[in-house]
Formats: sequence, C-alpha cells, structure tokens
Amino acid sequence: MGMTLAEKILARTAGLAAVSAGELVTCTVDKIMATDITAPLTIEVFRRMGATRVKDPESCILINDHFVPAKDIRSADFARAMREFAKEQGIRRYFEVGRSGICHVLVPEKGLVSPGELFVGADSHTCTAGALGAFATGVGSTDLAAAWALKELWFKVPSTLRVELRGSFRPHVTSKDVVLRLIGELGVEGARYQAIEFHGEALAAMPMHARLTLCNMAVEAGAKAGMIPCDDITAAYVTAHGGSVDKAVTPDGDASYAAALTIDISALEPQVAEPFMPSNIRPVGDFRGLRVDQVFIGSCTNGYLEDLRAAAAILKGRKVADGVRLIVTPATQSIYLEAVREGIVADLVEAGAAVTTPTCGACLGGHMGVLGKDEVALATTNRNFRGRMGDLSARVYLANPAVAAATAVTGTITHPEELP
Repeated sequence: MGMTLAEKILARTAGLAAVSAGELVTCTVDKIMATDITAPLTIEVFRRMGATRVKDPESCILINDHFVPAKDIRSADFARAMREFAKEQGIRRYFEVGRSGICHVLVPEKGLVSPGELFVGADSHTCTAGALGAFATGVGSTDLAAAWALKELWFKVPSTLRVELRGSFRPHVTSKDVVLRLIGELGVEGARYQAIEFHGEALAAMPMHARLTLCNMAVEAGAKAGMIPCDDITAAYVTAHGGSVDKAVTPDGDASYAAALTIDISALEPQVAEPFMPSNIRPVGDFRGLRVDQVFIGSCTNGYLEDLRAAAAILKGRKVADGVRLIVTPATQSIYLEAVREGIVADLVEAGAAVTTPTCGACLGGHMGVLGKDEVALATTNRNFRGRMGDLSARVYLANPAVAAATAVTGTITHPEELP
C-alpha cells in the first residue's frame, strides 16, 4: 500500500521505509519555531529539563510578532528573554522588530521551510507552511523545548482526508472562502488529528499566497496539518525565496485515505463566518445590512500583498464609513514596503484606514485593534471565538479582504459587487 504526503514525510524523518496511520514514530525535526509569546515559556521548560544547549541552532527560528512593538513591560520582557536566548545559543535565525513579520508569513517568505521537511512551531497556525509540501504542525512549549534539546519528537501518524477542489473562482471569491466552506462542512472537530491533503484543478491554479491561506485554517477544522503536494508553483516559489526542493515528495497513487471530499468552487460566493465559530458560515448576502464598528484586514491568513491589493482596489477613491474603524496590518516588513512602493498604503490611508506595523496584534486581541464591550467587527482573521479580539461580549465575523474593504465603505457587511 502506498503512502500519503504526511506518511512519506514522517517515514523519512523517522528513518523508516514506510509508516501508516496510527503508528507512533520518533522523528528528526528539520525546523523549529517559537515567537515572542511562546519562546519564554519554552525557555523556562528547556532549563527545567536540565538542557543547557540547543542541539542544532541552525534548525531554530525565533520571531518577534505577537506583541510587537512591545505593548507593555511584560511583553518587552518576553521579547528580551527570546533575544538573550538567541544570543546565548548562537541562533542566527532571530528576527527583530523592524526586520520581522507574522511568523507564518515570514517563514515561507524567507525560505526557511522547504518541501518534504518536518516543521514544528509553538503556535497552532504553524500548519500554514504545509502549503509548501512540508509536514508543518503546532506543538506546545514542552514539546518545543524537547525539540530544541534533542532535535526530535514523537508523533502519532495521522490519517489523511483528501480534499479535491474543482471549478474556477468567481469575482471576489478567494481561497479564504474555500477554506471557510470546508470548515463549515467538516465542523471545528471534523478533521481532528488528521492531515488534510488538497488536490484538484482549482488548486493547481492557485498562487502561493492563496495556498498558504488554505492550509493556515486547516487547524480550525481540528486538523494536525494542512498539506499541498509540491508542484511547479511550489518549486518556483521555494527556489525564488532561497529554499530547496531536494526533499520534496508526493503522495502515492495507491495511498490510503480516511475519507475524500470534493468542493466545486464554481458556484461559491464570498463566505462569512458568524460568531462564535469559524464553522458558522453563510453566504455574505445573508448578512446584508449588519452594522460593524471595526474592520480588520491582516493576520497570517490574509495579510499578504495580494490581500492588500484587493482591499485597496475597492477603497481607492472611496472613504471608510463614519463610525467605522478600518485597521490594516501588512503581514511582514517586505510586504509593507512593497505596499508603500505600489501606492497601496497611500490608497488605504486616503480612504481613512489606520495602517500598522506588521504584528499579530489585533487578531488575538493583543493590541492595535482590541474590541470593547458589545462591539462588532468584520475581520480577515482565522478565529472568531468569544473574547478572541477583546471583550467577551464583542462579536467577530470572518470574511475575505474584498468583503472587508466593501464593509468598511458602507459600515455594514457588504458584497463588493453591491458597491456603487
């Protein structure tokens, strides 16, 4: 019997000829990531377990992104702890404020993970990098400390859900809508501890930023990983960003899948997830007229240059509605800089948006856009749990950047095609 993409990568890193779903394996980890809010606890655990040196500093990635620039003394101390650990351990892949970005966007951009690799990070959306043909998954601080010390971790090999994407996109429909639709069908636990492996002609036409968004939200269906086999688009992106395709593998034709699902995107409309679950999806038209206080465009899901372009194309020559705050956060410094060069930032600011430094910030209710009591927001983020972006009474609706921009203009949830 052949192997899925997840099985092939776990077999290679476990030093085995083959593995199958349900087996327990100990694997050599290729890359290990932590951020300013997860590294301090990992460092503490690393010390408590008696470790003194990271086994392979070249495999380690440390990124300032969640509470940056530091929002208070505590977050400044978190960043300092990570900064000092990087210096102590000789970790050169350390990304400081001003040269950083949201970790899940920065990692592919900097060519830090390549097809066929096993990548773990102390953040649940580490699965984003599965779009590169890697097995990428989030782990806790204890596991990450063990990975630092040993460069290996144990895994239960996940079963794999195969998802076929067919058809072609309608205007203002994106991969964000595809993954919201998938989560709506599966529910937030429908792919629990599975790898979701994406295929199909619609996928083949998706550029890399769209694929990264697709895999980013696999965890919202409970998945261990979201994965896309390496193809020409992957190889071109990876090599252009300094990565390698030497370890790339593809699933076997006779691989065994736990289940298969097909989504035809040809009739798909922009989707909106209402509080308090990403699975609570309906077409945008069902929310017509629903008033919002804030619109947020950014995050590791939709803070790419293409997302900012889509929003600016709608906002250019228009104004943000009275009584609405529009916050836009480019995902990395290089995206921010290119958005400045293209005039995107000017269009956004002239429309009335506040454009922030790259940060996770508002997405997790950290800073630069926290919601107050009873406020309503439409966001391009990946989660809308109660209290996710601020007060427990606040309500967050999830949508793509074009819907977000149109909503900022009218002050109510709006399909872009309805703008005059």
